[in-house]
Amino acid sequence: MSAPLEGRVFVVTGVSSGIGRSTAIEAARAGMDLVITGRRADRLAEAAKVIESLGRRVVSVVGDVTDEGFTERLLDEADRAFGRFDAVFANAGYGAERRVLDFSETEFRRMFEVNFFASAHLIRDAARRLLAARRPGHLLMCSSCVARFTLPGYGPYSATKAAQAMLCRSMRYELKEHGIEVSSVHPVTTTTEFFEVAADTKRTGRPSVAEHAPSYFVQPPERVARAVVRCLVRPRAEVWTSFSARLGAAIFTAFPSIADLFLARHLRYIPACAPPDESSKSRTSPQS
Repeated sequence: MSAPLEGRVFVVTGVSSGIGRSTAIEAARAGMDLVITGRRADRLAEAAKVIESLGRRVVSVVGDVTDEGFTERLLDEADRAFGRFDAVFANAGYGAERRVLDFSETEFRRMFEVNFFASAHLIRDAARRLLAARRPGHLLMCSSCVARFTLPGYGPYSATKAAQAMLCRSMRYELKEHGIEVSSVHPVTTTTEFFEVAADTKRTGRPSVAEHAPSYFVQPPERVARAVVRCLVRPRAEVWTSFSARLGAAIFTAFPSIADLFLARHLRYIPACAPPDESSKSRTSPQS
């Protein structure tokens, strides 16, 4: 059943850039009020100005999603400013272009803390509050197409995204009877700073995934944002912004050898396929 978004309150993390910023602005265009967060205060303030220019109310909360008590503070701010929230998009995250064995234990755990555990904490806390208030709502996580198939050099990142997708699917079953929708979002390569920073292109001179990925696997963040807002209007379990990616995920899952052939042809520039002395130069990208 379709539902109008006018006056609904939407909490979005990772709004400093990319998909988070585009989604917050697109939601404002659809009539939603926003609670936005990110680590970079200047970029968050710029996004807030755009939202206000669209005639919507917005509250900005600067901080790191992994900080103790941050999730509670974020949702408390939504309750204080608007008296409620109707939807939450756990979008903040980061990636690193590096072999699995080149990750330290600390780096490996940090990626799960940001991408998975912080997101899980947010939507679980949000779900508990909705249940306690006996209100319907919509909880979303920004997963990825690589939740279904991975890339060399992106093993830990893909693992966090697969974990997000499975958690969303389980919670969708568990909360449906209470009027709470849960969705996972599966974008393909987006033309944002994510891949450039993950590959450290400015320092190494190596191209990012977005520069050499097949054109049908590259999209602007605005396309993802529009798909998320459509899902808020007409909820569904998974949001895919590319039929090719979804079909590819199905084929790669059923026939792993086809995935091997595809990757060998298109992704030779990934550091996991390069000499070890080159791949060791890459570093992690910041979260939004």
